[in-house]
Amino acid sequence: MPDTPDNFYVTTPIYYVNARPHIGHAYSTIVADVLARRHRLLGDDTFFLTGTDEHGQKVQRSAEAAGIPPQQFTDEVSATFRGLWDRMGITYNGYIRTTDERHKRGVQKLWKVLEQRGDIYLSSYTGQYCVSDEAFVDVPVGAPCPECGRITETITEENYFFKLSAYQDKLIDLIESGELHIQPETVRNEVLSFVRSGLKDLSISRTTFDWGIPVPDNPKHVIYVWLDALANYITAIGYGSENPEEQAHFERYWPADVHLVGKEITRFHCVYWPALLMAAGIPVQKSVVANGWLLFEQSKMSKSRGNVVRTETILDAFGEHYRASIMKAGQPEPDKRDCDLFASDVLRYFLLREIPFGQDGSFSFDALLARYNADLANGYGNLVSRVLRLIDGIGQVSQFEPDASSNNIRTAAEECVRSVHAGFAEYRFSNVAADIAALIAAVDGMLTAVAPWKLLKSSDAADQLRAKTSLHTAAEAIRIITALLHPLMPHTSAKVWAQLGLGSIDDAARNGELKDLTWGGLQAGTRLGPLAPIFPRADKGLAQLMSDMEQNGITTPVGAEKTATKTAPLTENFTDVTSRAEQPGAESASPAASIPTEPTTPGGANPPLAPEITIDDFAKVDLRVAKVLVAERIPKADKLLRLEVDLGFEKRQILAGIAEYYAPESLIGRKVVIVANLAARKMRGLESNGMIVAASVGLDGAPVLAGFAEDVELGARLK
Repeated sequence: MPDTPDNFYVTTPIYYVNARPHIGHAYSTIVADVLARRHRLLGDDTFFLTGTDEHGQKVQRSAEAAGIPPQQFTDEVSATFRGLWDRMGITYNGYIRTTDERHKRGVQKLWKVLEQRGDIYLSSYTGQYCVSDEAFVDVPVGAPCPECGRITETITEENYFFKLSAYQDKLIDLIESGELHIQPETVRNEVLSFVRSGLKDLSISRTTFDWGIPVPDNPKHVIYVWLDALANYITAIGYGSENPEEQAHFERYWPADVHLVGKEITRFHCVYWPALLMAAGIPVQKSVVANGWLLFEQSKMSKSRGNVVRTETILDAFGEHYRASIMKAGQPEPDKRDCDLFASDVLRYFLLREIPFGQDGSFSFDALLARYNADLANGYGNLVSRVLRLIDGIGQVSQFEPDASSNNIRTAAEECVRSVHAGFAEYRFSNVAADIAALIAAVDGMLTAVAPWKLLKSSDAADQLRAKTSLHTAAEAIRIITALLHPLMPHTSAKVWAQLGLGSIDDAARNGELKDLTWGGLQAGTRLGPLAPIFPRADKGLAQLMSDMEQNGITTPVGAEKTATKTAPLTENFTDVTSRAEQPGAESASPAASIPTEPTTPGGANPPLAPEITIDDFAKVDLRVAKVLVAERIPKADKLLRLEVDLGFEKRQILAGIAEYYAPESLIGRKVVIVANLAARKMRGLESNGMIVAASVGLDGAPVLAGFAEDVELGARLK
């Protein structure tokens, strides 16, 4: 009788829809996808959940600032997350939105259960509230939030409260016993310290805004966004449903095996969520695993800091590099899906290899390129290319007789399989990648020592046998390496598997062939599949291209070299994003309008120059360098952005008609040129003190902001 597969349920945080996704979001989602793929190939019945968190005061304010209803705002932003995960080949089984009816139904059921069990009561509260984190914080009036540093607001309102204090001892026992496993150890210790310091009852409703799930039987209250959001892990798999099949689905997968979270939200997942579950009589999740922050320019990526890196930049740049390289090698042009998945694998490998999971990690385009060339182009890709080319010249994988060199590689491969298995189980993804890289280096070393490309030219039978033995050994090691890499780099590992003549790696994973890897799976007589480059080497210009794309807020679509076009700045026009993401065959959830490389008039001629001026006329214009501190939309003004800029010696407000072409968050921290001595004027009731300098490009006159390649100090005057 076959073994019943184990269940495995993994979740990402549900991402807040106040801004577009960046690679920090991608990091958590990639880790979840790696775990899901790993457990599937182990034969586990796996469910992988992700989604978006769409209620709360911050979302309501963001929607108001955009001049659209909250539901429309959340529909459009959520579509960008889902579109990006699909573009990256993320294999989620469920996608939950907290505006889904099934979620609302489940949250209200959870509320009623808590109320019936006596753990909710009505009272009033005055305290400091952080809108950004959607959390009450214990700080003095006017003090900043200890988590994000933003100034808190004083809130006085009638609230429902959850008796969190009653669960203090139970939480300590739960964590100390290991029944709720928290990783890494530092986070576990911080959570225990917080619980031991004394828990206060938790406010779980709000009345000062209405964008949320109404409290049952008292709709003037909305349910606190964190209770609402945390419940997604059970509502997405059937909690609250009257449908027997959905109820069975909940019982099948709950409790979750692992909640993957950012370290800044561990309190909610390790204190509030298990306490709510215990109060409702629901089993507590098995583990919470926290990842560190992804740092760019030595600080956490965030919209407010203006230092986010868009995943699309990396997908576009590496995808185009792959397309151009494949065509240069004389191969058929890859389609966009192929290019996207190649680039996704590059990003996956870098984040997992470069950043020890659970710790903060730095990101830079230079580091991404260096790791790509070192480990993938010069390492794995080069090994595959030279070994398979030599075997292809022979015609097939040859018979061989083990010798000392091949036995050493076999031993190294078997040890690598054991260490990788342990590394996956302990979330040591960086170690997994490093162990595989060490095996690649060992195989490279054997080939260098044996030099089969020389021995194959010999007429001596012993030389021929040694050459074929080394190549068979190397190819078998590549099979092991490729199987181990599959959860990390699913797309390119599938290509190598096919080149080895082994067919579909996905079929192999489903059939259990990747579960217990043993030496000897590549049989003599195997004929290779069609060969093609795997990881074409990239030059330093690719890192600069990505940096320029990010700074200028542009995308370079696959095929840009063929069409010789540039792209307009990426817009935050969520309606366009949604409509394209939902169209059959849509290629990207990040639209960008095409602009000719040379400005032209409808007739094709260059626009005429303005009337001549003297140097004295030009001297009257005071052009200065400024840095954008704040950028936000103006309600009911589709074309205007309100900017606050720093000139070094003063700050001022400027209104700019660029809202159709620039996302507000893409401007924060950017250096621009302004006309500093332009007379003030009022628009939409706001005063504008200056003008942003931009080029008018293309038939529609799209603005492209002036800037500098060099670092120029604030306030510097252009002459």
